[in-house]
Amino acid sequence: MPVDLSEVATEDLMKEISHRLDCLKKPEKRVILIGPPGCGKGTQSPRIKYEHCLCHLATGDMLRAAVAAKTPLGLEAKKAMESGALVSDDIVVGLIEEATQQPECAKGFILDGFPRTVVQAKKLDEMLAKRGQSIDKVLNFMVPDQLLVERVTGRWVHPASGRSYHEKFAPPKVAGVDDLTGEPLIKRKDDNADTLKARLGAFHSQTTPVIEHYAAKVVALKADRPQDEVAASIASAMA
Repeated sequence: MPVDLSEVATEDLMKEISHRLDCLKKPEKRVILIGPPGCGKGTQSPRIKYEHCLCHLATGDMLRAAVAAKTPLGLEAKKAMESGALVSDDIVVGLIEEATQQPECAKGFILDGFPRTVVQAKKLDEMLAKRGQSIDKVLNFMVPDQLLVERVTGRWVHPASGRSYHEKFAPPKVAGVDDLTGEPLIKRKDDNADTLKARLGAFHSQTTPVIEHYAAKVVALKADRPQDEVAASIASAMA
């Protein structure tokens, strides 16, 4: 079905065409992002996606989309979730396999939130190996736990849009309200020190072996620096 582009500015169209032509020359890359809550992955992943023409695969979003679309894997996942069981690694790897065959993933992907264990990493490796592929880089976002506690516990969110603020690092113009709508900001239930410390403990115990599994491909990023400095380190690692 034809898409109506009459409302799109010519300058924006030309920019998009130029970007797509540039993407044709880019090498394929398959990248895993590893990092604890509040480490900055969500800030950096759109840059990596755009600059390297990759698709961004967040497994939680993929599961929800598959369930909503009632795909065969989505129905399996829904059955597991409704019974209170964890969604199996095989289902998640199957979703990743399906997603990476889409046109937007032609140049590769960024995986965020998976693998969390060595078993998952091995299943992912096996799936890619069948296609003659492998993970190219693992970007390990390293931030001291104490700073993460400060980052997360000071966070305020506009629930309708997802816009986030920080009482110290990025405060709203008026305390407690969203800059654009003037609506109240909320604190997420999990954005407290006790919950975060428990999550960090689980993160370190689970992901340290994954980092060791991919040791030769891991790039350690000092992610407690300004965003542009972290972005420069990522650009160097991805070159």
